[in-house]
Amino acid sequence: MKKLLYLVVALSFSSAHAGSYDDFFRAVVSDDSAAIRKLVALGFDPNSPDPKGQPAITRALFAESPRAALTLARLPGTDPNVRNRSGETPLMVAALKGEPEVALALIERGAVIDPPGWTPLHYAAAGNSLLVLQLLLKRGAAVDARAPNGRTPLMLAVLHASEEVIDALLLAGADPQARERNELTAADLAQRAGRERLALRLAALPAR
Repeated sequence: MKKLLYLVVALSFSSAHAGSYDDFFRAVVSDDSAAIRKLVALGFDPNSPDPKGQPAITRALFAESPRAALTLARLPGTDPNVRNRSGETPLMVAALKGEPEVALALIERGAVIDPPGWTPLHYAAAGNSLLVLQLLLKRGAAVDARAPNGRTPLMLAVLHASEEVIDALLLAGADPQARERNELTAADLAQRAGRERLALRLAALPAR
């Protein structure tokens, strides 16, 4: 009889946990910050990954649920450096998605600004996210950080961002003559991207 009681309790707990899991990620995707706070207060782990291994906060950012992402970024239990299966941190994804409030909350809670390899500044440049890029630079991000392929944030900006972002990087001291793994400069990449005027401008700038 006692074993039967334990089994009933275990099954009830498992069912409740499954329900909480579904409710939590439903709240994340629907941008329901109140529901997220309620479930976390009841003991749900805010770092739980979705079925595809995406931590809740990066799932919120990719789902374009800014209130949910900001709520998770501010929760004491959220790991600001948790990585998804692609190795991306919440700060990287916030930079890519252009969410300065989320980025600031993560930084204030200890998010690493300059991890080895790809950095949040690379992601801000690739996402054409001027406000996050300026925030990262103000907080000391390495302007010429090197990705595994040798590319700097300026090189990413040349391929994906506006001249405002490019100018912000140059103003912060980015080296326009740096070369990536295939010996290409930012000017070379601009030329390949069909941005001839920008390529000429960058080619004329001195190395730093």
